[in-house]
Parts: sequence; C-alpha cells; structure tokens
Amino acid sequence: MTHLPSWVSGFLLEVGSELGVRAALESHRFRGFILLLTFFIYTCYHMSRKPISVVKSRLHQNCSELIKPTNDSHSINDTTWCDWAPFDRNNYKELLGAVDNAFLVAYAIGMFISGIFGERLPLRYYLSAGMLLSGLFTSLFGLGYFWNIHMLWYFVLIQICNGLVQTTGWPSVVTCVGNWFGKGKRGLIMGIWNSHTSVGNILGSLIAGVWVNEQWGLSFVVPGIITAAMGVLTFLFLIEYPEDVDCTPPQHHASGGLEENQDPEDLGNSPKESSLESAARGSKEPSAQPAAISFLGALRIPGVVEFSLCLLFAKLVSYTFLYWLPLYIFNVAHFSAKEAGDLSTLFDVGGIIGGIMAGLISDYTNGRATTCCVMLILAAPMMFLYNSVGQKGITNSVVMLIICGALVNGPYALITTAVSADLGTHQSLKGNAKALSTVTAIIDGTGSIGAALGPLLAGLISPTGWNNVFYMLISADILACLLLCRLVYKEILAWKSFLNRDRGSSLALTHPR
Repeated sequence: MTHLPSWVSGFLLEVGSELGVRAALESHRFRGFILLLTFFIYTCYHMSRKPISVVKSRLHQNCSELIKPTNDSHSINDTTWCDWAPFDRNNYKELLGAVDNAFLVAYAIGMFISGIFGERLPLRYYLSAGMLLSGLFTSLFGLGYFWNIHMLWYFVLIQICNGLVQTTGWPSVVTCVGNWFGKGKRGLIMGIWNSHTSVGNILGSLIAGVWVNEQWGLSFVVPGIITAAMGVLTFLFLIEYPEDVDCTPPQHHASGGLEENQDPEDLGNSPKESSLESAARGSKEPSAQPAAISFLGALRIPGVVEFSLCLLFAKLVSYTFLYWLPLYIFNVAHFSAKEAGDLSTLFDVGGIIGGIMAGLISDYTNGRATTCCVMLILAAPMMFLYNSVGQKGITNSVVMLIICGALVNGPYALITTAVSADLGTHQSLKGNAKALSTVTAIIDGTGSIGAALGPLLAGLISPTGWNNVFYMLISADILACLLLCRLVYKEILAWKSFLNRDRGSSLALTHPR
C-alpha cells in the first residue's frame, strides 16, 4: 500500500475541509431561501382570505349617517340605498355567514383530499396552480363590484371554488420545508415561521382597508393579483428537494425511533420536534415505500382524537374572530370600516406572540397539551372581559385584543405544528410519511370543520346580540380545554416520574454505598 507524503495528505484534507464548509454554507443559504419563500407563499394564502371580513361592514351599513348622492336612483324613503344587494336585507348577517361558510366548508372538505393529490403531483406545479387559481377567484369576488353583480349565488360559488383551491397551500408548504429540514429542536424557528398566518391576516386587513370605503372591489382584486404573482414566483424559484441543487439531504429519522426511557404511549414523553421535522418524513426515500395507514389506524394513535377535537373548537374561536371581529368593532365601538379593519389586526399581532410563546414554553416543559390547556383556560375570562370593557377606551381595546389574540391563537398554532410532529414520532408510525399525512389530514380537516361552524354560528347568533356570540366562543373554548384533560393528566404523571427519577439519582450520588 502506497502512503502519500504528509504534505500531500494535509493539502488534500485542507481542500476537502474547505469544500465541505462551502457546501454547508451553500446548503444553509438554500434552506434559508426555502424557509423565506414558503413563509411568503402561505402569507399570501391568508392575505387573500382576510378582505371579506373587512368589507362586510361596507356591504351593509347605517345609511342614515351618510349623505345620499344627488345622482342616486333610490327612493327618498329607501333606508338601504348605501348597501350592496343582496346584503341590504334584514337578514344580512345570515347571508354574510353563508358566504363565509361556503368558503370554509369547501376548505374543510378539500383538506381531507388535498394530500392525495399533493403526494402524486410535483409540489412546484401543485402549489403554483393553487396560488394562481386562488388569486383568480379572489379577484373574481371583487370584480362583482365593478360588474355590478347582486346575486348571492355568484359570491357563494366564488367562495366555494376559492375554498377548494386554498387547500393546496398548507400540505405543500409543510412538505416542502420538511424536505429541507431534518430532525432537531427548532421551537423558536417553528413559532416565527408559523406566524405567516397572522402576518397574512394583517396584510389582508391593511390592504383591504385602503379601498373599503371607496371601491371595495379593489380590496379583493389587489390581494388576488399579489397572490397570483406569488404563484408565478413559486413556479420559477421553488426547489422541492436538496438533491435538485446538489445539496446534501438532511437527517430525517432518528435511529431507534423513541428514546429508550420514553413511554411510546405517552405524548408528553415523545421526542420534541417542530412541524418542520415532522413534515420531513414526507421527503424522497428511494428505498422503502411504506403502505399508507388506514383512517381508523390513524385514529387509534394516542392523542389524535383528543387534539383533533380540541382543534375543532380552538379553530372555531379563532376563525370567528378572523371573519367577524372587524364587523363587531364597527358595530360596537362605532369606528369606520377602515379603522375597524386596522384595529382588528392587533388580534393577529397577539397571535404571532402567542404562537412563538406556545412553541417555546412547550419545548421547555415538554408539555404540549398542558401548554394548550393553560392558554385556553386564560382565554375564556379574557374574551369575557374584552366584550365587557374592551371597547371602553382605545387603550383597553388595544391591550385586550393583543392578549386575546395570543391566548386564542397560541394553542391553535401549537396543535397545527408541534403537536403534529409529536404524533408523527409515535412508535406505531415508524417514520411512515404516508401515515403522517393521514394523521395531519385528520387533525387539520377536523379543525377546518370548526372553522366553518364558528362564522356560521356567529352569523346566526349575532342578531340576538353580540353578548351571545361571545358566550358561544367562551363555551367552545372551555370544551377545547376539557378535551385535553386526559393528555394533561398523562403529562403530569410523566413529570412526576421524571422528578422521582431525578431525586433518586441525586440521593444515590449524595449517599453512595
């Protein structure tokens, strides 16, 4: 065997080390780019959903407070001359609730089947097509203003189509990010990345507020154009896999599954990862092709049913605020439509803070269910206080909106990200990406049912008084909390067991034999 001179070996090692560092830096750049691109992609999805909540107060308003134009063709005694038919009727709240529900029911149904198409189509094509169609249908809703359309079925049909194409977003961005990020603890990154939901809501409110008092159709057309443009950028620049640009794929699976000292039946003791890690199991694996888990098999995984039902009620509360908060502020605090839309963004600012806090706290305590439960417990009295005294002064309103947003959206964000990762590490899954997709579909699909029910119930209940709407939200919040009691109890037992073992180890070190 021929030995190389020492100086040659050293030179080769130095060159190899430098090339390795360059490759690592290049990989980090691509990962950062994908993280940023997917953040903007899902921000656009939520931005296109928000305008309807801001424009509601413009579709039906108090015409007696406005000056009637001289060229208006309505009769002198017409008290609805400033409203947009068909929302000029006394049951306008029910009609607006139907428009919301058309989107949300379609979204809930589509979420259960979206993963099937996403697994079989290239993500770049699937996501780009979804964004282009979403931009189209969002713009078509606003074009109803310029085309002078006053038929309810038009707005309902557009919302149904938009709800279906919007389901392309969440599975695709999570899977794409998962292809680039492997196993590791990234609670802070997860919380910041997941804030795209709130950032999109804020941008949607601000953009819609610019035109809501004038040509409200532009409140939809502009976000629709931005979303479609983002779809073109996605088609041009999205990179699905690290291998496509000669980057090393990340470590997706931990050897041995669960840790040795962990109870595989205990969610509280399962390894802590972010949604980025869980989704990584959906990346390319050329060797094994695991069979998809059955629907009932996924339901048998401990925690799936509890967290799914909890998300149903948590998302019910969150989406009721998303779609009805601007109208509530408009009616109760008597702000203008633009001011109500702008003020409602503070709820989403609180959502960003709550999502990050929930991720960090649950990472530190290893208690996903307990973190959700505590935030839900605190959210109930805070919503009651906001309805009672939140509108008595701008300072009260600002502070309580931020707190309510953090407590309401914190558990919702945690369940849709980190909790799905915990379930994905269960021993029965064994890293099966198809099983994880089924579990995620169950959780998100069930939550979307709550998202459809919330605005519908708000539309039906609000004519009896806004107090009753808040009582409904508080009841849903309490139900979400109660559904986690079993998992909270298991996490407490896990903490006690850990403390006892730790105390036993300390005693053994203090008093050796």
